[in-house]
Amino acid sequence: MKIVILMGSPNKNGSTSLLAEEFTRGAREAGHNVERIDAAHADVHPCTGCIHCGYEGPCVQKDGVDAIRAKILSADMIVFATPLYYYGMSAQLKALLDRFCAFNSSIQKKRMRSALISVAWNSDDWTFEALMAHYQTLTRYLNLTDMGTVLGYGCGTPSMTRRSPYPQQAYALGRGLR
Repeated sequence: MKIVILMGSPNKNGSTSLLAEEFTRGAREAGHNVERIDAAHADVHPCTGCIHCGYEGPCVQKDGVDAIRAKILSADMIVFATPLYYYGMSAQLKALLDRFCAFNSSIQKKRMRSALISVAWNSDDWTFEALMAHYQTLTRYLNLTDMGTVLGYGCGTPSMTRRSPYPQQAYALGRGLR
């Protein structure tokens, strides 16, 4: 299976990256091809809502999204990887997701798999509720089949994350994909 990780963290060596690397290690050991797209550092302009794309055509903006679009549409699975910022995904990942409007139906027709990997400083039991609601809405709208989530509570720094059970959970999620 071809897997694309959409990395939304602006911290290249942060906790989100650590979990994405463990997921990748597990998925590759299971025989899958994994490509990471660094949405946080890619040339992605925000959607202007002009609807020039007609919801399934070229976007008027000429940035890095055309290349990202091709990679997503050639994949079998999308993994959304983001730190939790104010109880939602990072703005960098959200900017890319907003641009999906130019190829929504192509994603919907593929019936791809998906997963969510996220980390938060907070450890409250409700910490990820808003992000999970958004992710579940995305999977429903885009006809994605959820393969699992890793929600790293109390992962404010990479050292905190390394000492937690979440790297192993991310590895197991990737390794368990069939």
